Amino acid sequence: MKLNGKKIAVTGAGGFIGSHLVEELVKKSAKVRAYVHYNSRGSKGLLELLPQDILDEVQVLSGDIQDPFSVKKLVAGCDIVFHLAALIGIPYSYVSPQSYLATNVNGTLNVLEACKDNGVNRLIHTSTSETYGTALYTPIDEGHPLQAQSPYSASKISADNLVQSYFLSFNVPAVTIRPFNNFGPRQSARAIIPTIIIQALTQQEIKLGSLAPIRDYVYVKDTVKAFIMAAIVDQAVGRIINIGTGRSSSIGNIVKIILGLMNIEKPIIKEDARIRPAKSEVMELICNNALAQSMLNWEPETTFEEGLKQTCDWIKNNKERYKANIYNI
Repeated sequence: MKLNGKKIAVTGAGGFIGSHLVEELVKKSAKVRAYVHYNSRGSKGLLELLPQDILDEVQVLSGDIQDPFSVKKLVAGCDIVFHLAALIGIPYSYVSPQSYLATNVNGTLNVLEACKDNGVNRLIHTSTSETYGTALYTPIDEGHPLQAQSPYSASKISADNLVQSYFLSFNVPAVTIRPFNNFGPRQSARAIIPTIIIQALTQQEIKLGSLAPIRDYVYVKDTVKAFIMAAIVDQAVGRIINIGTGRSSSIGNIVKIILGLMNIEKPIIKEDARIRPAKSEVMELICNNALAQSMLNWEPETTFEEGLKQTCDWIKNNKERYKANIYNI
């Protein structure tokens, strides 16, 4: 399956990964329909940061993933659907768990129904490594038990299971991509790497939660390549596929690397409000990407250090987009 001329819908297109995916799809000559969350300001989210010649090729639709009528309109006539729309902030899921079920579970159900009714050729659904919880063994393969250690994780496990059920029950040709921790230009300070960078650039001290958790970080452009391969490789249908590097760093080590790259020295302060409940914190996530390598012919191409350099440079040039003095949940 080639993407040239294919009609493709992307939910969550105004988000971090979604905006990079839309950009790459346009470069591959796909006809892209980008779905962004409706707002009265007419904001297209991070799509507005794309080069104008790219954005001119995108049909942008505003709506709400919780509304089945809006989702059916989006999917109608499309060959491929990339489903990235989700509430993703773990701390906010402690505050507003029902909104996570409404968006992540019911929203995914709406996408599945629309794909089933319209007979799409491929649905690529976005999962998360948070579904695994704290590793029982590493590296984590796709057979690792799922552990709902936060309402966010529980909502994504439910969504993933819905996708599998529609593949098995209704032959919806779905692939579930399970990325580990993504990073790169345009990411918000909800994530740890932009949080560290913007505080290092603008604050007297760096306020963080626990420095102990270990994560496997994937540069966003590498993740986008995996999504696109999942749309092309027929053998991927019905599978859940991890996307990660197989390498990891603790939060504490990442701070040292970033400060070294920027030649900055600042004190690191532990702030209690940023620490997850003890049983909810996921301590270690390291990816086994053997299936992605063998099935999708995918492997990461960007080193962690190179990705951090590009992310630092982007945030330096876009400091006004961040509120470094608050805790973004």
